[in-house]
Amino acid sequence: MEKIVPKCEGGAECVTEKALNIIGGKWSFLIIKNLAGGKMRFGEIRKSLHDISPKTLTVKLKELEEHEILTRTLYPTIPPSVEYALTPKGEEMIEIIEAIKKWGEKWT
Repeated sequence: MEKIVPKCEGGAECVTEKALNIIGGKWSFLIIKNLAGGKMRFGEIRKSLHDISPKTLTVKLKELEEHEILTRTLYPTIPPSVEYALTPKGEEMIEIIEAIKKWGEKWT
């Protein structure tokens, strides 16, 4: 049986490829999963992702903000505090995360 692999036409990225580029690797996915519970500060996100470096977390948060998956709110305190929260676009990804979780529970 031949495996059917969808191809992008005209060199443009497929919608699936675009979505995967936004989600990226495990860190972006796990950041989104953790923010599903509500707003979190940088330190809270870092603690929930035990092995992530501050630099990597900063990069991933910026990428997700650029893709409008999350918002960054800066509060003018000393020291400044920042909260991250999912946008409506980011909240729609929770269904995907739940589906992957169910698949993982069944098959891993």
